[in-house]
Amino acid sequence: MNQYIPKKLFFTKGVGTHKEQLHSFELALRDAGIEKCNLVQVSSILPPGCKIISKTEGLKKLLPGAITFCVMSRCCSNEPHRLISASVGCAIPVDKKTYGYISEHHSFGYNERQTGDYAEDLAAAMLASTLGIDFNVDKGWDEKKQLFKISGKIVGTRNTTQSSVLKNNNYTTVLAAAVFVF
Repeated sequence: MNQYIPKKLFFTKGVGTHKEQLHSFELALRDAGIEKCNLVQVSSILPPGCKIISKTEGLKKLLPGAITFCVMSRCCSNEPHRLISASVGCAIPVDKKTYGYISEHHSFGYNERQTGDYAEDLAAAMLASTLGIDFNVDKGWDEKKQLFKISGKIVGTRNTTQSSVLKNNNYTTVLAAAVFVF
């Protein structure tokens, strides 16, 4: 049964533009390096002990046509001058035997920093709730950072985010993904 619990994870992101929406998505997958896989989107759990590896190392482990599990965020538009973004955030607990959380968030009108911070907040809030920590996503960053230190239960957060401003009325797709490796 443990054969279905991924031991490694990497983060990637991409952007693609084309007159066809589906093709823009394919180009974003290519930019992220994960176009050759049959992607299966899963929910938000970072398995206990799952090691985060580099994108370069992770891409080497993917096989064409393989069923590949990921947490993915994507956003698409064809509205000229529109700012779009997609992010996955991750919250990792101190105790490596405990699971963490991966969140996905996409937005219109928010830059990479804003979208990435929000995705991290979502992951941290989900992890905090399972650990019994009162965590208010609406509080300022410094207050939340203090809470992480005070609780002693959350190691840290991170995100991978892609944004783009559309230049014309072609479709643009942005995506961010946490890709699991077995």
